[in-house]
Amino acid sequence: MVRVTEDVFATAAENPFTRRTESVRRFTLSNGEQMSVQVITLGATITSIKVPDDRGQIEDVVLGYDNLAGYNSASNPYFGATVGRVCNRVANGRFELDGQEVQVTRNMNNKHQLHGGLIGFNKAIWEVVAVRKDGVSMEHTNPDGHEGYPGEVKATVHFTLTEDNCLHLRMEAVTNKPTAVNLTNHAYFNLAGHNAGPDGIYAHTIEINAYGITETDEDSIPTGKITAVDGSAFDLRAPSNLGERLKQLLPANGFDDNFCVKWTPPQAITKVAKATHPPTGRWLEVASNQPGVQFYTSNFMPDTSRGEKPITGKAGASYVKQGAFCLETQKFPDAVNHSNFPSVILRPGEIYGHEVIYKFGIFRKSGCCKH
Repeated sequence: MVRVTEDVFATAAENPFTRRTESVRRFTLSNGEQMSVQVITLGATITSIKVPDDRGQIEDVVLGYDNLAGYNSASNPYFGATVGRVCNRVANGRFELDGQEVQVTRNMNNKHQLHGGLIGFNKAIWEVVAVRKDGVSMEHTNPDGHEGYPGEVKATVHFTLTEDNCLHLRMEAVTNKPTAVNLTNHAYFNLAGHNAGPDGIYAHTIEINAYGITETDEDSIPTGKITAVDGSAFDLRAPSNLGERLKQLLPANGFDDNFCVKWTPPQAITKVAKATHPPTGRWLEVASNQPGVQFYTSNFMPDTSRGEKPITGKAGASYVKQGAFCLETQKFPDAVNHSNFPSVILRPGEIYGHEVIYKFGIFRKSGCCKH
């Protein structure tokens, strides 16, 4: 049976939207299979996912912080957060909507917008609208004109845990004016354990159900072209060792690419990706109704080989470059500027709906699987 308990993560946090000091609430979802998930109202953020390995050893497999200061720090790379109003990149911080140019904030190299701008959904303290027997629902109302986007947007995230080790996120949004909406969750995974670093990541195998990637320029901005993965280092349709694939990408920094998912029929929940860590037997399968997934191997986290200081995370863990991976389900980056990409425009009377399921299991060394 799934249980939901609540405590306080932080007693005094300023909500940048209300300017009020509020408590940050934390909810722990746990089931009978030794899996537990913690989410907080700051950024509707996943702070912990604990699952057993094939010996019954339970580890936390997502990166994060123990305290509010960490999540509010400038070095926080969106650990576990719900990202919006528009995740990923908006080229030059502008786009045309119904014949009018929309100028949004530029928080990426003072040139482009990244993950919703200076104060995105990840910095809001979300309101708890329902505590259910198997999860919790949170809501954020984003005001008209915030970060330059037209329309008031009301966004809701439903977190649900099942007995078969699925964490189900359902993201919804409505608006009172035509606007752009493209949400994602930015969890950083390491199935060897959140503190296992690059050595843990390199031992993973990765599989992504994608026919292509959105080609990008030197600023990681899509050109509008979709490049087939056939015969390239980006062809991950068969399980591949991640460490070897990262070597194939050299001198590139690693994976930070939107993979175009084999997505039929539209709006159906489809298997997107699977990651496995053979030494522990843990695996993660991601399914979604979105046409894209950003596969990111933490290339911009601190590079200690260049003397950069690690990020100090949970329980004093050191987080460094390529110490985790993200699988951010989404519509394509910069879709507002490419008519051939699936549209991210939301209009009054419509409901934005994004579902993603993170399913965890154990691969037995004998060849059979649990869950």
